[in-house]
Amino acid sequence: MTMPVQLRGLRGRVLRAVPEPVATPFVWAAAFAGSLLLVPVLTMAGALAHPVAALAGYCLLGAVLGLAARAAAAPGIAVLCWLAYDGFVVHREGELGWAGSEDLARLAVLLGAPLLGLAAARTGHAVRAYHRLVPPRTTPDTRT
Repeated sequence: MTMPVQLRGLRGRVLRAVPEPVATPFVWAAAFAGSLLLVPVLTMAGALAHPVAALAGYCLLGAVLGLAARAAAAPGIAVLCWLAYDGFVVHREGELGWAGSEDLARLAVLLGAPLLGLAAARTGHAVRAYHRLVPPRTTPDTRT
């Protein structure tokens, strides 16, 4: 049986792997629950009368979920948020409808939100990993 190898960085610390993304079914369950819980929040805020504000709320939910998700979860997040948005904001009483290019644009925006969150999270992980590996620069002492 082989023992796991511990890598050490330039500062002597044990290197940690980049955090593992959350499993896709869990993210989809969170998107389903979050999109349905967002409806009463938007109602109390008065955002259901303003579809763009409600769409921004669903995009924010998608971006937050994208921070911890895998890339494969993004289309599911977008569809689940669109279902709640279309059923409770656009068509009010839970009825789904398709308005052609308008709904296609809404789906594209809702797909972009988790991808943006995913890109932000991966960039942050890469920057932190880089800083763990590379020693800080020191300026030479020019005072003589």
